[in-house]
Amino acid sequence: MTSSPIDPARIDDSIDRALADQRIVGAVVLIAQGGQTVYRRAAGLADRETGRAMTEDAIFRLSSVTKPIVSAAALALAERGVLDLNAPVTRWLPDFTPALPDGAVPAITLRHLLTHTAGLAYGFLQPADGPHHRAGVSDGLDRKVLDLDDNLARIAAAGLAYPPGQGWGYSVAIDVLGAAMQRATGKTLPQVVAETVTGPLGLSDTAFHVTDRTRLAKAYVDGKPPAPMAEPHLLPFFDLAGISFSPERIFDAAAFPSGGGGMAGAADDILTFLEAIRDGGRRIVSPETTRAMLANQTGDLPVIMGPGWGFGLGGAVLVDPTAANSRQPAGVWTWGGVYGHNWFVDPSRDLTVVALTNTAAEGMNGQFPTDLTAALYA
Repeated sequence: MTSSPIDPARIDDSIDRALADQRIVGAVVLIAQGGQTVYRRAAGLADRETGRAMTEDAIFRLSSVTKPIVSAAALALAERGVLDLNAPVTRWLPDFTPALPDGAVPAITLRHLLTHTAGLAYGFLQPADGPHHRAGVSDGLDRKVLDLDDNLARIAAAGLAYPPGQGWGYSVAIDVLGAAMQRATGKTLPQVVAETVTGPLGLSDTAFHVTDRTRLAKAYVDGKPPAPMAEPHLLPFFDLAGISFSPERIFDAAAFPSGGGGMAGAADDILTFLEAIRDGGRRIVSPETTRAMLANQTGDLPVIMGPGWGFGLGGAVLVDPTAANSRQPAGVWTWGGVYGHNWFVDPSRDLTVVALTNTAAEGMNGQFPTDLTAALYA
């Protein structure tokens, strides 16, 4: 392991430029190296319209930052023998039998769900008349009046895009996984996650609800300047259907717990969680499991990050930095959240970075995370 020192001035500059250019409204950036927090900063505004400053303990709608947490909870259940990752999901969800276009109904395992190789999809990655939209599927960010069983039925009705294990597609798979976790334990997904991950790690501000509304960052969408997110809000996404947001969903007790995007949390909690995975699992999973999380599980299947990337358990894994045109080394484990977040773990440098913003989608995959990464690997 190596521990090249970071340059706080470069990191400050990447944040300051994003604020000055009106690409983000506010952010919390935390960096740990060698097991110690070496950089922390809250910058900009949590709520521009009221003038409320961003604070280090701000709470954010996590969107897909939820995925690695729920994945770790599923892996903890597997270690306890509650789940079998190689068993078909129908062991727990007997009615979940989506078909291929030719009518065949293949077996989907929990491992397929964890690695996004099940053949499922996301509606925002389809055209407006795509299968998920025709079936009325919720991606887990909107407030369609559905319970989880109803959404599962709609996902099944939408069918599969490819045979399980033969492709990679970012999808509602972790929502389906969450449903299997509920059925296997007889508990709600929030209870399972609290018992297996957030409770053991003491993550007091990360849950499927907002623990303190006064600290919740307001949601914005890209613009010059960014605009407050409407309720609901459709964010254009290439020439596809767009991403359907409901900022108020996090307050709706009737909304199903989305394992793929339904949590809220604070940056310190996310750093603690990611550091636990980097450091061998601590109180939640075994070192063997964390090694699997940080290793490519999808072979040569193309993933959404592009050439040079694979997918582990809970996040993408950098396999070939040259092919990916990346400054980062092989082995980096990373993902983000469409509400405006980005995180990565670099095991080679004992480095963990959490950047939560309140601006979608610049904070996830815009210039800001690109500049921040460049500052760390300059």
